[in-house]
Amino acid sequence: MATKKKTSPSAPAGASQKIRALAERLRKAGETLQATSPIRDEIEAGDVASAYAIQQVNTQYWLKTGRRLVGRKIGLTAKSVQKQLGVDQPDYGMLFADMMLCDGEEVALSRVMQPKVEAEIALVLERDIATPGVTMTELLSSVAYALPAIEIVGSRISNWDIKITDTIADNASSGLFVVGNEPRRLEGLDLRLCGMVMERRGDQISLGAGAACLGNPLNAALWLARTMVEIGSPLKAGDVLMTGALGPMAGVAPGDVIDVRIGGLGSVRTVFGR
Repeated sequence: MATKKKTSPSAPAGASQKIRALAERLRKAGETLQATSPIRDEIEAGDVASAYAIQQVNTQYWLKTGRRLVGRKIGLTAKSVQKQLGVDQPDYGMLFADMMLCDGEEVALSRVMQPKVEAEIALVLERDIATPGVTMTELLSSVAYALPAIEIVGSRISNWDIKITDTIADNASSGLFVVGNEPRRLEGLDLRLCGMVMERRGDQISLGAGAACLGNPLNAALWLARTMVEIGSPLKAGDVLMTGALGPMAGVAPGDVIDVRIGGLGSVRTVFGR
């Protein structure tokens, strides 16, 4: 996998006034539910380091206000989307405890701005991953189990008018996530071949497979594990890794029931309140 652009964020303590102002702008958009204009024109074109610095400022803000980090999400895992946004690698965002929903739990649509849903495979770690250049076998031995999952993505940017720096700064366009409750060990599973069907009120709205996620969701997880070590924020035992979409995202409306079935992993559901 290509790694032409280093993704490490600037330290929050050294963040410039502009970086902090842009972070606050995104944060206020989420708090007021009033979407903001794209921020990409406020920084250098393609400046992913500044975009991650904005994300990191808000991460530190949220941690100081009591939110608890429980994992990471990986975005831009489809090669077609990377090409569209002019990048050659995925991006990452933070998962907080208050973002996690239980299988079948009803959620108010207003909790996520401009919500869309994606079907994903979630991995949960049983060991820390702190080794630089971690190998695939070391990653495999660190994974406790896999779960079917739904990510409810959202954007604080008006009309989803985003480029790579917009989505990175906006915590990788994160919202909420739902995980199934029947864990599966990786033994005997080929995540690359796991087929996915997503339905809305019984109608099929998305099809895909593990191969759509960087060829294999484990490839995405390995990229994330190595990147987190590089930036000094290694993954910990118990962390949830949302490995990326298995198929196209879909919009949702009040009253929608979203069901996802993934071969070998079972099913997961989320319900949007009216």
